[in-house]
Amino acid sequence: MRYRINRNHPLSFYSSLGCVAKVPIQSFVDAASDTRKLAEQISEFPVNIFEVLGMRNLSAFIGELFAASLRKATGQLFERNPHQDGYPDLLLMDDRGRRLFAELVESGMLRSKQPFSPFRNGGVEIKATCGSVPTPAEFAKRNLGAKPDLGDQRINVLRGYDWKAHHRETNNLVGILWDFIDAIPAVTGVFFSSSLTETDWGKIVQPKEGGGRTTSVSIMTRDGVKKMYENWVLVADDPRYIDFLNRYNSSSLIK
Repeated sequence: MRYRINRNHPLSFYSSLGCVAKVPIQSFVDAASDTRKLAEQISEFPVNIFEVLGMRNLSAFIGELFAASLRKATGQLFERNPHQDGYPDLLLMDDRGRRLFAELVESGMLRSKQPFSPFRNGGVEIKATCGSVPTPAEFAKRNLGAKPDLGDQRINVLRGYDWKAHHRETNNLVGILWDFIDAIPAVTGVFFSSSLTETDWGKIVQPKEGGGRTTSVSIMTRDGVKKMYENWVLVADDPRYIDFLNRYNSSSLIK
């Protein structure tokens, strides 16, 4: 895919010790491209993995593919958080981070949640979304045809997007917007902000009793989404995505 790239984006963030780290912008470009390549390879499996996962799990899976690709693209800058529920997703491996990680390995703590939720040296969190589209009832009422199915491109009927987290302290966030291109997932936008605050996240919604395996979640506010938009890194070089993002955020920042 071709992308519009924000070469002026300040891709720096602070570690918990106050040291400045920076992600090269080319690493984000490479990660987006590699995510698409991985999705293309997965699409060749004899079983439709995307269909097996379903939309909700697929979005999280795309985030995992991007995280793995970003880790690869940045060389030794990050290490994957070894705990499934750890925070952040990618651990910053500067000198202090490598020392802390080595100490945890030496002490046999890699399977423990406590030292990785959060990791004392920090890092970056990665969240993915494919946005929201009207309900089937709204499609029928507005004569929009059929709601897009899994594998259908969504941009022409996309009405909004946000990201979700399990707590309101999420920052140093890589937010991904993705869509189906030729029935295969592709990253259509990447945003990064190191200035998110609790007010950029909504009230934590607790799962209802008997509501299955859902967990507590906080949805990013429109102000938070606007802040991420203002820190765009790359967007698909397609006027439909650019126009949607500008219109949704009541701006014309992305050219």
